[in-house]
Amino acid sequence: MVFEHIPNIRHLAAFAATVQCGSVTRAAEAANLTQPAITQAIARLERDLGCQLFEREPSGMRPTEPAQLLAPRAQTAIARIGSPRVTATQVRAFLSLAQAGAYSSAAELTGLTSASLHRAVGDLSLALGERLVERRGRHLVLTRKGELRARNFGLALAEIRSGLSEVSSWLGKAGGRIVIGAMPLSRARWLPRAILLFRQHYPGVDLAVIEGSHSELCHPLRNGEVDFLLGALRQDDSLDDLDEEPVFEDRPQIIMRSGHPLMQKNRKEPENLAAYPWVMSSMQTPLRGYWEAMMAKVGYIPPTIAIECGSVMTIRELLLETDTLTLLSADQLRVEIEAGLLATKEPPSSVARMIGITTRRDWRPSTPQRSMLDTLREVAQKNS
Repeated sequence: MVFEHIPNIRHLAAFAATVQCGSVTRAAEAANLTQPAITQAIARLERDLGCQLFEREPSGMRPTEPAQLLAPRAQTAIARIGSPRVTATQVRAFLSLAQAGAYSSAAELTGLTSASLHRAVGDLSLALGERLVERRGRHLVLTRKGELRARNFGLALAEIRSGLSEVSSWLGKAGGRIVIGAMPLSRARWLPRAILLFRQHYPGVDLAVIEGSHSELCHPLRNGEVDFLLGALRQDDSLDDLDEEPVFEDRPQIIMRSGHPLMQKNRKEPENLAAYPWVMSSMQTPLRGYWEAMMAKVGYIPPTIAIECGSVMTIRELLLETDTLTLLSADQLRVEIEAGLLATKEPPSSVARMIGITTRRDWRPSTPQRSMLDTLREVAQKNS
């Protein structure tokens, strides 16, 4: 997670209350603040955003269009934070500790001192009336309530980021940041091409690509640290809080070095895929399951996988130097295949997997995020 500037939470709460109540007087009562505090919070927020959020009328405060874009996200964020007493500094400190697992490491992430982080997390516990962190031996761990707070704070910040991005788009600035979780196949051609096309229309939007496996990226997705995932779909009942959208079908190939015995045209001995060493991803990945099903379907006893590996760079070197085989998307080794260093062979039985986009079920993408998703679909359709 990048610990970017977090807007003043009380200013956002004052703004959300004013939109909901329609007047500063009623908002002050609802938020338990004074009217001058509400007025000052709105003025500060308008100055930070560079736009007017309300039309001041005799009947009350009428929200402008950017206010209507920001308000529902601000209200959701405030609800997830759960207390008007929580400050942005406390949220930043707690999330950094949750990620780093130690005050010293969190200090390196944020640039704050360990003492400042200790104080902020302690004040947060007092404000919420909950024990958020506990020590187990030499390590700090989040309590169950702490884990829930970390998730809700992360999702709150994701809503705030999206709300600010919506306002930037309305102002014609198209700012903000999109964080994409990318599994291996998506990083080969699909995502890079989509990024190049997206940047032509949204040069002011920053993109961050977080690499990892499905299991590594699901937690950041659920916590709001990642906006969406790209890669092979799981269609797993345990993912009932996530939505999976199929985008295109990938047909993995058997890949080997150029000049591999299996590629020789004048072969006399029958083909035996089980006679060669294989390098494959771990047992938890769909591709490994497809490989086992392929071997079983054509009557081979799947050989022991002596080298389990998900790194395409490592797999490439193993293929180039030995007679090792793998089952992988050709796109992931396109450069070496086009250069004639590696060769592909159709599997003896068809292997296909769906590649797509995974999002949180309750996610509401901002305008730039929707555009990025549309760009990904467009690129996939053109290259399918």
